[in-house]
Amino acid sequence: MTEIIGAGGAATGGKNDLVKDATIETFQQDVMEASMEVPVVVDFWASWCGPCKTLGPILESQITARGGKVRMVKVDTDKNQMLAQQLRIQSLPTVMAFVGGQPVDGFTGALPDSQVSQFLDRVVSMAEQAGLKGRGAADPKALVEAGEEALTAGDLPGAMQAFGAAVDASEAGSDDQVAALAGMARCALEVGNREQAEQMLAMVPAAKESHPAVAQVKAVMALGSGNADAGSLQEKEAAVAAAPQDPESLFALGEAQIDAGDVENAISALLSSIEQDKEWNEGAAKAKLLTVFEALGATHPAVKAGRRRLSSLLFA
Repeated sequence: MTEIIGAGGAATGGKNDLVKDATIETFQQDVMEASMEVPVVVDFWASWCGPCKTLGPILESQITARGGKVRMVKVDTDKNQMLAQQLRIQSLPTVMAFVGGQPVDGFTGALPDSQVSQFLDRVVSMAEQAGLKGRGAADPKALVEAGEEALTAGDLPGAMQAFGAAVDASEAGSDDQVAALAGMARCALEVGNREQAEQMLAMVPAAKESHPAVAQVKAVMALGSGNADAGSLQEKEAAVAAAPQDPESLFALGEAQIDAGDVENAISALLSSIEQDKEWNEGAAKAKLLTVFEALGATHPAVKAGRRRLSSLLFA
């Protein structure tokens, strides 16, 4: 990561040695360098921010309870506007976690105590797995795992940060870098940015295109045309409402929902099509459903539930 201008100096006082205030002058030392040895969580806040006043004490309490496994740095964005601009802080509160000098996870908004605890546990676990090499670059494999955990938890900013850090820390063309690029592509697809996903996959060497992580992303992209049409979706929904037992209408609705990015409801529609006629169109609904399962991965909750229902339909 680019060095923060104005590095050096000592931090202003915090409540204890695990929680301190920092400025643009001390950020390099208190965060970038300190995170080479222990994970550092940075709380960007402002005195006028109500949610900041709620989140800050929760973070401090949780940090202190972990007895040194993770440290906390507080940055007043009103007093450090240039630093906030450099780090692209757009809303408050924003929390970023650094391991090995890299941002690896984060969130915005005031989370409840339980979610803050989960976040810090994830950061500590990542640091324990990472191991530091040379100047402290974190283990890319651990960063990929952290990205996967964040993506599963629905934390897209955290996932993108972890995968991006893994790309930077990996050897060019390595399995870790390929997995990280695939992870970034999946994040792009989650927000409907197919073009960015394709750009990520284009960085994968030809010899690595069969990598399982890449294959999974390509399966997701192959599910639909990528051109959602709200009018078409409404037409398919109306057709099912008019003929709820028609397997063809249910199949068409499932495909339209896939194009719209509503994969979980698409699974339900395809299962309903199978329920009406397992052999319709040579088992087209089952084939499409299995492609959806492959794309989402075996650990996805919708896949687990869908497979159970599929088995009951096929073997009842």
